[in-house]
Amino acid sequence: MSFSITVRRAALPAAVLATLALPAAPAHAAATPVTATVETAPVSHSGDAADDPAIWVHPTDPGKSVVVATDKKGALEVYDMTGARIQRITGDYGNNVDLRGDIVVSADDEAADGNGAMHVYRIDPATRQLKRLRDIPTEVTAHGICLYTSPASGKLYAFPNSTSGRVEQWELAVDGDAVTATSVRLWDAGSAVEGCYADETTGKLYLGEEDVGVWVYGAEPTAGTGRTRLDSTGSGGHITADTEGITAAGNRIYVSSQGSNDFTVYDRSTRAYLGRFAVSGGTAADDCEDTDGIDATAANLGPAFPQGVFICQDGSNGAPGTSGNQNFKFVPLQRITAQFG
Repeated sequence: MSFSITVRRAALPAAVLATLALPAAPAHAAATPVTATVETAPVSHSGDAADDPAIWVHPTDPGKSVVVATDKKGALEVYDMTGARIQRITGDYGNNVDLRGDIVVSADDEAADGNGAMHVYRIDPATRQLKRLRDIPTEVTAHGICLYTSPASGKLYAFPNSTSGRVEQWELAVDGDAVTATSVRLWDAGSAVEGCYADETTGKLYLGEEDVGVWVYGAEPTAGTGRTRLDSTGSGGHITADTEGITAAGNRIYVSSQGSNDFTVYDRSTRAYLGRFAVSGGTAADDCEDTDGIDATAANLGPAFPQGVFICQDGSNGAPGTSGNQNFKFVPLQRITAQFG
């Protein structure tokens, strides 16, 4: 394995820390309400169990696309576009999941090796079932994850990250059912991180530092650790901690602002802040609250979602005053894009 130099923050003396006040929560404009048309079957475990979805677009029949999602208390679940569960894989405690093509990777911080691991799967287009190919122990305690296919080299990379703030980049080579994995970059982003999104259109990695905001790094393995800020949870920012899910679709970037039960929207090219929306209760599904992971695509997913879909994890599933096992809500993407250009 080859690693870059890990950059760590110098610890501040306790006396200095005691004098520092946390920034006040930013004041936000009201979120535009949108409603979901589909909700998935609840995950099997109660409490804080569901976390992160990833959308797989069927290569020949868009209506047969699926959503792979985590039940971090012990399963990886696969849903069709009506929200029905079509597969449940036990023994996977993945907190986050992502995919590229037919390769699916979950980040399991409860792995038996004690450090966390990436579980690599392949999805079969004929059956829409996942097959587990390999478990890869990581240098970080894998908590969040996102995948990236380099437009320069065509290589597939995974970015497992940790509540310790450590981030790792792995090159994954898949040949049939054989998976070769090489760690190519390791660094420290600061405090707890989880949500991330790697953008092939720009070559950028968006990384959510939960109590700080969203940072933008280079996604290529030679990019180093230089970064710029997309948005923050502090004064002048638009995110209410925790910063959790990050995704993009079409010309928009979306971030889950967990503390305010809504989602911030940015221009994918300029990274300008455009506004915020909330998934409210409707006739087909209740709202999304306390959201962790999100995903979105502008691809055609069949008659129910011909212009794409936005998916949010619901941390408090059920009508107001009730609470069932957590699940995921599907919003037709045009209901959101109509509000933001």
